[in-house]
Amino acid sequence: MEKICLGCKLTKEHHAKGLCFTCYRKLWQPKLIRCKRCQREMPLHAKGLCGGCFNFVYRLDSNKAWNYKKYHNIQPELYEKITKRCVICGFDKVVDLHHLNENKKDNSEQNLLGLCPNHHRMIHEFRYRQEIFEELEKKGYLPPKDIKLLFTKVA
Repeated sequence: MEKICLGCKLTKEHHAKGLCFTCYRKLWQPKLIRCKRCQREMPLHAKGLCGGCFNFVYRLDSNKAWNYKKYHNIQPELYEKITKRCVICGFDKVVDLHHLNENKKDNSEQNLLGLCPNHHRMIHEFRYRQEIFEELEKKGYLPPKDIKLLFTKVA
């Protein structure tokens, strides 16, 4: 239904309040709410949350799956399986992905380990690396010989 727009005075399809769609969009402001999670006053997204908090709360799993695929180039199921618990101590709250041969492009299942943040940091520290390699060998994980030789102390 064509009418004269009260804003631009042109004959256009009527949207609301006597305005065309373009003029209505210029005047329209989203309703601001106080987010239940972060307490910022932001436009409402859904469920009483701002857009950022909504995505964090309700879309976290799909975002994580996308990041596994993008940054590690492995399927989310494999990532979840490997990072279920630390292979050294069994800690299961926060587990990092570690490449055994230090090659981030080698994503074979034999090259990937789940390590808690403490053991992951220790394997990258020269002082504790030999100790971690010994623990891994006890558990049946064999670090590549060339990597092991690089970090052994010379007597």
